[in-house]
Amino acid sequence: MEFLCYHRDRPGSLALRLDLGEAHWAYTDGFEFIARGPTLSPDGETPTGSLHIVDLPDAAAARAFAFDEPNYQAGVYRDVLLRRWRNALGRTMWEFPGGVSPSVGERFLVLGFGAGPAADIEVPPDRSNLIAYGPLLSDDGETWLGTASLLVAPSPDEARAVLTLDRYASVEVHPWTFGGRR
Repeated sequence: MEFLCYHRDRPGSLALRLDLGEAHWAYTDGFEFIARGPTLSPDGETPTGSLHIVDLPDAAAARAFAFDEPNYQAGVYRDVLLRRWRNALGRTMWEFPGGVSPSVGERFLVLGFGAGPAADIEVPPDRSNLIAYGPLLSDDGETWLGTASLLVAPSPDEARAVLTLDRYASVEVHPWTFGGRR
């Protein structure tokens, strides 16, 4: 089962995050990721959160992954978004044809939160800038709760346009970059 886990940093926790870098990577070494990496401030420099899209056996394992993580345990994060997710592209971020360094634009995490009839279930026709894409689902995988995408785009507004905006209660766009050990 695939899960999207987005830990949002607590204000003022950057020094603690940096101190725990090796503990975070050591913890995540044993997991199979579809994508991972930090979200960043608008200047693209300061981490604001950590995204992990991970394959796990069940919802209990996903909760353990999210809440046993060293940064969470130490208080780096202020909250956690944890949802079932479906890999609509069928690949990992390392298989993204655009590579790890975008030639045009920046990388973004786009999270659309909705209710009611599912929106944007089909992958957009132009996949060339999509790193990851899929629906956010309830724990049982049956109810659509939104859509998440990692993509390359020239601007946050163009990244947001990957979703049908009037179908969502809210849409968040965060600068994002490939993560893992350096």
